[in-house]
Amino acid sequence: MISQRKWLLLGMLLIGLSLIPVGDTAGKMLGLQGADPIFIAWSRLAVGFILILPLSGLVFSEIKHLYNWRLLIRAALFCCAIFSILTALKTKPIADVFGIFFVGPIVAYFLAAIVLKERINLLRSIILLIGFVGVLMVVKPGINMDSGTFFALLSGTCYGSMLVCNRWLATHYRPRLILLSTLLVGGIALTPAAIPTIPNQFDTELVILILISSLASAVGNLIIIEANRHLEASIVAPFVYSQLIAATVLGILVFNEWPDTVSAIGLAIIFASGILSFLISKLR
Repeated sequence: MISQRKWLLLGMLLIGLSLIPVGDTAGKMLGLQGADPIFIAWSRLAVGFILILPLSGLVFSEIKHLYNWRLLIRAALFCCAIFSILTALKTKPIADVFGIFFVGPIVAYFLAAIVLKERINLLRSIILLIGFVGVLMVVKPGINMDSGTFFALLSGTCYGSMLVCNRWLATHYRPRLILLSTLLVGGIALTPAAIPTIPNQFDTELVILILISSLASAVGNLIIIEANRHLEASIVAPFVYSQLIAATVLGILVFNEWPDTVSAIGLAIIFASGILSFLISKLR
């Protein structure tokens, strides 16, 4: 039986996960206005750092940890995931991008077993592989395999690896320190490439979109990192599928992007496999 505390953690996790598509929707809107994916990713990291720093509780003795090699690995995965998904969103509907992106939880599930020695079972593995069939229905190999598809797959792979990395780091560093390091290191690393892509003019709409993209991503990731301190990566991974609902709804409401029949069936399979995987883990 799931304790009340765990239900609270799962509720927090769902909120954090839902904020990620909100940030990416704002990022897609920036891209449609002509903003470069490098600038969008860099602004998300830089503004996120400024917003999180006062709330981070950073003390002088922790500064040396911001560039620890373990945190650098997470920062690299985070930057790759953000840049890749923003690049994919330039050419593909947001629901399709997130459908392909959900190769990530499958990567996280099996990688957690290899790296963190977390337990897996045959039935959950089969269900997640069925979910992968749903991913293939969205990807449509050989039909719509364009650069957007490649970047969505790359983003999902990096994100799945980052979920395992979150669990790995959770016993060593505070969640806010992990996020602060990622935002700082990523922002510095992307600065040389981002400077030439800074828009010549900033209007109110552009500034608001940048703030939404940055704040939603920063707060969402902070909540996810906090949840990873108390939940196994293999438990967190299926809940990442809840982002499909948010991404699909936002795609319809904001961009009038309706998934085609095959993609819609694939999205439903992906979501169902994630929920079934979690329920089976609890019943066992």
